[in-house]
Amino acid sequence: MSSAMSVDNLRVFKITHAMTVDLYKLTRQFPTEEKFGLTSQIRRASSSVCANLMEGGHRNNTKEYRQFAGMSRGSVGELKYHLLLAKDLHYISQDDYKHYVYALDDISKMLYGLIKALEKNNTVH
Repeated sequence: MSSAMSVDNLRVFKITHAMTVDLYKLTRQFPTEEKFGLTSQIRRASSSVCANLMEGGHRNNTKEYRQFAGMSRGSVGELKYHLLLAKDLHYISQDDYKHYVYALDDISKMLYGLIKALEKNNTVH
């Protein structure tokens, strides 16, 4: 990657952004009492993945970018738990849960690859 502005061209960014939009729509159907609870948590965790990638890509060096990519990966784990909770509370279907968890596993792998690339090649950023 040659510049910070190309973060939004990363496949992982595009996939995660699309998922975030989908999750915002999905959580509209959650009970009203979850507005400041699980709905908010799912939305914040999902948007955090891309937000951290973007912020890291706009930092001063590769080491900081790598750190923010790691935080993005942590947000993936957080999101997986919130989706498990939503499934167990019957706010989302088993099929939706599986769909998102499989996608999040792929996203986590892509982020791990980005982290490793950033560690290996300081010119990536």
